[in-house]
Amino acid sequence: MNARTRALLAATLVLGVAAGPAVLPATAAQASSVAPASDAALEAVIAGLPSKDATAALVRIGGREGTWRGTSGVHDLESMRPADPDARFRAGSVTKVFTAAVALQLAGEGRLDLDRSARSYLPELIPARYGTVTVRQLLNHTHGIPAPDFPGSTVEEWYSNRFEVHDPRAMVRSATAKQPEFVPGTRQHYLNIGYTIAGLLIERVTGDSYERQVQARVLGPLGLRGTYLPGAAPRIKGPHNHGYQSMRLADGTTGLRDVSVWGASDGWAAGDLISTTADLERFTRALFQGRVVRGPLLEEMFTLPKVQDFKSGADAAYSVGLSMKRLGGREVWGKTGGRWGYNAAIASTRNGERTLVYSVNSTDAKGQDMNSVALALMVAAYGPPTA
Repeated sequence: MNARTRALLAATLVLGVAAGPAVLPATAAQASSVAPASDAALEAVIAGLPSKDATAALVRIGGREGTWRGTSGVHDLESMRPADPDARFRAGSVTKVFTAAVALQLAGEGRLDLDRSARSYLPELIPARYGTVTVRQLLNHTHGIPAPDFPGSTVEEWYSNRFEVHDPRAMVRSATAKQPEFVPGTRQHYLNIGYTIAGLLIERVTGDSYERQVQARVLGPLGLRGTYLPGAAPRIKGPHNHGYQSMRLADGTTGLRDVSVWGASDGWAAGDLISTTADLERFTRALFQGRVVRGPLLEEMFTLPKVQDFKSGADAAYSVGLSMKRLGGREVWGKTGGRWGYNAAIASTRNGERTLVYSVNSTDAKGQDMNSVALALMVAAYGPPTA
């Protein structure tokens, strides 16, 4: 983590604590017990919502170090009703953890070989220029395949195309028509395309849809009844707090637009999951306990490739499905995700002493920097970044 990010995290925590529990709206901050060192910080982070940065936040802390539940903000900006703590939300790239888990299960069954080339499974789709890219490289972002092209270059243009349905095969063809960014296995570049291909691999080796495999292998066995994969449907089924995004409005001013209804087929196996904090907490606990991916293959999720980031030159931060940061002097593994109007995350220490799950209805959910409320929650839960 670079110095700029470290400073931003620290500054955000200070700002969050400065807000203080005293400014909590009457609808917010329903909480239960937590380790005393984090109670005030966590309450302060979600105090005062809605704000310019977020309209709602749902937070769950778990593990042997204590539990805490916090809800703040509103269901929507029109009614200003309290935020629903059990609401569904778009989990974005947290989807990748589910996709990686299914792929690793298939590897454990001998149906998917992590060291085999993706082209050997999908010869009609993966061209020869990417013939050496392995399944593992797809999953740990060391494949070198660039992103596909999508229409538009601004949030306003993407909003106008929000109902467009994207075919995963077309996305792969768009990406693989380009030259590699680097020799596979020599750098890391976090992109969705590796997981789009992974979803297609799951379908090829099982003869079933990606969605049904996730349901049969993860959602059903764990009883995650609030979690589903929406396909082309742009609406969130069931109770959900509205998401808002800052953008240019019809009158030329900049303001918040309700973006709750927005298709996520561009994310598919890399980013279309819809879930709840209770479900994601249950999933995180089961994953880290070895009840989703069993045996030695689980270590793939806790092993960082020994390469540098394609853009920053920093050491690789992503494993198969997860990422790692050092916070409060210990390794914290997990995954963040963002869709317009929504940020989400799962995180845990390796042995499950402390887990964190949050949904933040961010007004800058896919901005250059991490949302300030989400940043401060991570620091309040685990401590400041450490080398």
